[in-house]
Amino acid sequence: MITPPKGDYASVPLNPAGRQVAEGWDPAADAAAGEACRAFGAGGIMRLPTRLKIAWTDDSTLRMETDAGTQVRTFHFGRAGTADGAPSWQGYSVAEWLGLPPQGNPFGALVAPSQEASAARGAAAGGAPGGRAGPSAPPPTRGSLKVVTTNLRPGYLRKNGVPYSDRAVVTEYYDRFSMFGNDYLQVETVVTDPTYLTTPFVVSNQFKREPDDSKWNPTPCSTDAPLGTFHPPTF
Repeated sequence: MITPPKGDYASVPLNPAGRQVAEGWDPAADAAAGEACRAFGAGGIMRLPTRLKIAWTDDSTLRMETDAGTQVRTFHFGRAGTADGAPSWQGYSVAEWLGLPPQGNPFGALVAPSQEASAARGAAAGGAPGGRAGPSAPPPTRGSLKVVTTNLRPGYLRKNGVPYSDRAVVTEYYDRFSMFGNDYLQVETVVTDPTYLTTPFVVSNQFKREPDDSKWNPTPCSTDAPLGTFHPPTF
């Protein structure tokens, strides 16, 4: 994957303030200021080429690691609100199971889920809220796992300095499905930001399950030089 040219923010609903930040992007200044991980925060990390490790820390906490940028995300079940700590790259994430999407949607349904995931999403009415037990819920319109992240440090939606602010809210919908003999994880990410965006920015990405972690390769936050120079079209 290449770093887009400076000023290339096509398809991102930036307002004038957001465009000004994107056009003034300086990766050397980011690195010098200790801000090299701006593109690896919760608003952008799932868009980067990365591998994931996902495991339960306890009955109400799910841990997700990325090898790109060596980031760690923590999803808290059954805990509303935000943390009192300082903003961070991955912020504070509150998660909830939504149950299985309507039948007939191969991209939304969890096909052949693990025993643990099935129990977590399919608990009977009156079950414990959140975590591995999971709540009972009416059929959702999308997503099997919803994660809402706040308390973020300012970051980038793309490696070339397309910004989101500390006021951004990142909402994600995670679905697992099988196709052609492979297991996939689909992640829909919705970023809302009153500082730099005119409307929510929505992207969708897929991850293919690997048989083991032999390709796991944690690397520090870094941004390659952009390829070429962006020249906006003229009419």
